[in-house]
Amino acid sequence: MRILMIDGDRDAAAILARAGHEVSHAGNHEPGLARARTEGFDVLLIDGDAGRDVLMALREAGDETPALILDKPGPSTERVDYLRKPFAFTELLARLEALADGAGAASELTIGDLEMNLCSHQVRRAGRPIALSASEFRLLEMLMRHAGHVLTRTMLLEKVWDQNFDPQTDVIDRHVSRLRMKIDQGFEPPLIHQVRGGGFILRPPDHTSDPSSVVKSRSEVRS
Repeated sequence: MRILMIDGDRDAAAILARAGHEVSHAGNHEPGLARARTEGFDVLLIDGDAGRDVLMALREAGDETPALILDKPGPSTERVDYLRKPFAFTELLARLEALADGAGAASELTIGDLEMNLCSHQVRRAGRPIALSASEFRLLEMLMRHAGHVLTRTMLLEKVWDQNFDPQTDVIDRHVSRLRMKIDQGFEPPLIHQVRGGGFILRPPDHTSDPSSVVKSRSEVRS
């Protein structure tokens, strides 16, 4: 994947290069704009406030190269993909690859009355905004993308935190517990469930299952 990084730090560029990508670095938005206009890139990685001006100029010129802005979302995010700082490099790589593959257009996930906007990093349930940490957001995204399927602790740890599974750690249980309080407390029906001997599942409201497989509390099971 050919990446043009505008206003980004060279450490990030080096990490992307070590991951096997061809990274070109432009120190600020003027040379970045010139290179984006004259060279072919699979995706643009733009850091900071100047990124909005660069992207606006490119779009006005008819350039639709996928772009990811590393910053807080601005007032209008309909056609812009953002990644909030701080972020995990595994998340950065996944977002860049999705954009390059054309998956960036799918910017929203919806399960029942639960909505997630991947561009603005906003989550709502029944229209009510829900504030999540970066790790909670990644965890919920993983559960929503695999709604109706049980995800083991090993899968979640490797995909969300990019770590080898340690059977002694309770990091997944702690994060899921906090996420369930934010997503399910005060709403019906509950969506996130712990499954005996398996892991966790985000069950769509119309999804049927064997009630005996669902664990009501953390203390009932460890897998």
